[in-house]
Amino acid sequence: MNDATPLNSDDRLEPLFEQTKPPKRHHWVLDLFIQLVKTKPLGAFGGLLVLLMVMTAVFASVIAPYGPNDIHGESIVQPPSRTFYLGTDALARDVFSRIVHGARVSLMVGFGAVGLSLLLSTIVGILSGYIGGIFDTIVQRCVDAIMSFPWLVIMLTVMAILGPGIRNVILALALAGFAGGSRVIRGAVLAIKESEYVMAARAIGCKQRRVVLKHILPNVAAPIIVLGTLGLGNAILAESALSFLGFGVPPPAPSWGRMLSSDGMDYMLQSPGLAVFPGLAISIAVFGFNMLGDALRDLLDPKLTGGLRGRA
Repeated sequence: MNDATPLNSDDRLEPLFEQTKPPKRHHWVLDLFIQLVKTKPLGAFGGLLVLLMVMTAVFASVIAPYGPNDIHGESIVQPPSRTFYLGTDALARDVFSRIVHGARVSLMVGFGAVGLSLLLSTIVGILSGYIGGIFDTIVQRCVDAIMSFPWLVIMLTVMAILGPGIRNVILALALAGFAGGSRVIRGAVLAIKESEYVMAARAIGCKQRRVVLKHILPNVAAPIIVLGTLGLGNAILAESALSFLGFGVPPPAPSWGRMLSSDGMDYMLQSPGLAVFPGLAISIAVFGFNMLGDALRDLLDPKLTGGLRGRA
């Protein structure tokens, strides 16, 4: 006599379900991170620099020993010491504290300008590439007209009209940089809109808005990410250039570019650190974003054999 409990149908089918269960797949962000570390060590190093800059900006009040505008008696243009790690400037302010808080200003301007620029680039690029025809021709001629002017001329013109300020710097940088990004996004849209899945969506009667939001926009996310990463370094450099010329973030905000133009130029021989340290901060930030952007471009470009999509 068999005392074993008979298996029901669910128990008999459970091993079959376990065998046919699809293998777990990593999220694309995790796959991108793994490929970045394995195949692009310089890009991973750039990402580490970017992460350190972001953490410095977030925890600036904790890292900096003093406030960015605190005046320390008569300690004017002092060399680096235990009290002032990078010395002091002509107004007896701690240079290290101002550089740390300057990371917050640079990232605020960078993310704001790049975010607004990408929004304009995405709208113009998708609409121009998807609609096509006369609309595309008119929009592209306007883009050509904007790109014919040097970016510095556009930014100086906008700043001369609006005046100095963080918001005006963000607007000037966005207006000067969105045209080139829209051209890149338009090229990606032109290739995607003729694909089979987009044509199938049109054939079954999907609305144009749904086609754009569900099929076009997700598939141009890769160039948008690359444009944003590369644009952050350019935005930080452009903001420093504007502040150096006196059109950027007004004092007493701790802008790296203004630190170069004010004390850095006047006390170059007496205290070279006043120019070297802010310039080094700008160089590290731009280097990190550029290396990360180049690596992401290689990994996200499906035409490259080393790209992440090429391995999928």
